[in-house]
Amino acid sequence: MAITSARGAQFSWALYDWANSAFATTVVAGFFPIFFKTYWSAGHPAETSTLQLGLGSALASLVVLMLAPLAGAIADRSRRKKLGLALATGLSVAATAGLFFVGQGAWLAALTLFVVASIGFFLAMVFYDSLIVDVCSASEYDRVSALGYGLGYLGGGLLLAVNVAMTLAPDWFGLADRAEAVRWAFASVALWWAVFSLPLFLFVDESRNAETPGAREALRAGLSELRATARRILGERAVWMFLLAYWLYIDGVHTIIRMAVDFGLNLGFGQESLITALLMVQFIGFPAAVGFGWLAQRWDTKKAIYLGLAVYAGITAWGYFLAEVWQFYVMAGVIGLVQGGVQSLSRSYFARLIPDGKAGEYFGIYNMMGKFAAVIGPLLVGLTAALTGSARLSILSVLILFVAGGWLLTRVDVREAPSAG
Repeated sequence: MAITSARGAQFSWALYDWANSAFATTVVAGFFPIFFKTYWSAGHPAETSTLQLGLGSALASLVVLMLAPLAGAIADRSRRKKLGLALATGLSVAATAGLFFVGQGAWLAALTLFVVASIGFFLAMVFYDSLIVDVCSASEYDRVSALGYGLGYLGGGLLLAVNVAMTLAPDWFGLADRAEAVRWAFASVALWWAVFSLPLFLFVDESRNAETPGAREALRAGLSELRATARRILGERAVWMFLLAYWLYIDGVHTIIRMAVDFGLNLGFGQESLITALLMVQFIGFPAAVGFGWLAQRWDTKKAIYLGLAVYAGITAWGYFLAEVWQFYVMAGVIGLVQGGVQSLSRSYFARLIPDGKAGEYFGIYNMMGKFAAVIGPLLVGLTAALTGSARLSILSVLILFVAGGWLLTRVDVREAPSAG
């Protein structure tokens, strides 16, 4: 009975990935950037709408960079990770649902809601990631983390497929046009996110090893703990070395995610082909992420991450030679095989490095590093493209991140981690 209960809690935890990935796929990667330009910011020059969207995304990133470590520290001190997750999720769900009501031309309202939803999304990940230590033992981190990422790919892909069908054939769904279909797509994300988050709140128990302080005391203690954590990490070689390695190679992963569509457009591939490739990544990513969890348990977590990074390096180099749409599909398929594995195993490996009772604050810094990623990569790509005039050469620059991050990972020894003491 205990095993069934534990497995049920683990699945309920992982189901949150299924829930919130709808926002990452349908809203962030799918419809918001396009709909923002063509509907909410219609009439503005292309460069103006790009600037508006860029400033909004930068603001969201800045807020998350400042709040993520503090949120994690407060969650640890107050023993209220589930409460923090509920508040962040509720904020994002409400903001995402609000996009349904924003009229054409109201770009500021749409951008504000998107920024709020993005902040809530990334802060929620701090609390969600840190709860992994409450649902499984260290020996199960790889499997449970991979299950979460796998369900995320499947859930996000399923809803994205439905939303794409809504926009391609709105009359099938009783909708007037594509604009109405996109607005309902945003509403569907909010509903999906809210409903599938419920199992975590109902069936996951948060460990409470100490008396729960009040909100003001938790804030004061959280600020103090955050300062202490920053100093402590500097003395924990395994932790800061991993965070540095993670920052570099996950920057490469995020850069490939963000630049792949733009790269395909530069090569003259059509939008429908690019959407098809995006769906391929989602559905291949589900079994592949779960498979990487199985591989890590039977092989070695670090070696499995190395495998994923090696594949990323190879596919990035191969991108230089792309000429046909079918080759782009192959590239998308191979990325789908390793993307979730690298992400999920990085989370589970980091969980092994952190000391007991510090999951929230350490994962706050972990998520801050992840959010700060995709800074060097786009800069490398942009500068290389500007200096050489070649999109093909620019994509090769991302290799630096995979090689440097992989090399630094070899310097990480879990036996030196504070959790080993």
